Amino acid sequence: MFIQTEQTPNPSTLKFLPGRVVMADGTMDFARAELGHRSPLARRLFAVEGVERVFFGADFVTVTKAADRDWQVMKPSILGGIMEHYTSGDPVVVGEGQAVPAAAADDDEIVVQIKELLDTRVRPAVAQDGGDIVFQEFREGIVYLHMQGSCSGCPSSTATLKMGIENLLKHYVPEVVEVRAVQ
Repeated sequence: MFIQTEQTPNPSTLKFLPGRVVMADGTMDFARAELGHRSPLARRLFAVEGVERVFFGADFVTVTKAADRDWQVMKPSILGGIMEHYTSGDPVVVGEGQAVPAAAADDDEIVVQIKELLDTRVRPAVAQDGGDIVFQEFREGIVYLHMQGSCSGCPSSTATLKMGIENLLKHYVPEVVEVRAVQ
């Protein structure tokens, strides 16, 4: 098994591409080790000293390290954990995954348009960098988004939100006046 790695805009996060499906549907974000109890893969990765966050996308895993840790030391253990997981035959997640909410029947026209733009134009680009952005709500002209994976805590995430996503949404949806990140 050959696992590729890619750097992300967040220097504390690396993207691992195992060449296999990680999440067939949706994404999962484990902001702390305790949240990984449903995932044998997340538990293996959190067992590596210095791993602070794990995120699963369709065909990738992003791992965020502690600031005082070195990728040169951690990377072999993370690669070993991913390889061990896929050779074990264990599922990535036991139970249902966290699907990204699609347009709901009761969403108004503006929310449907915002979600469509996020799904078609923003999320694929963000996934390339090892992260995800999930719509939370639209209230009083403000779009609230939850940033996951390499996007969470990334030094350039504010610029991505303001100069990228906010400008895009304002252009196509005049009712949008601002975009904010939520935890």
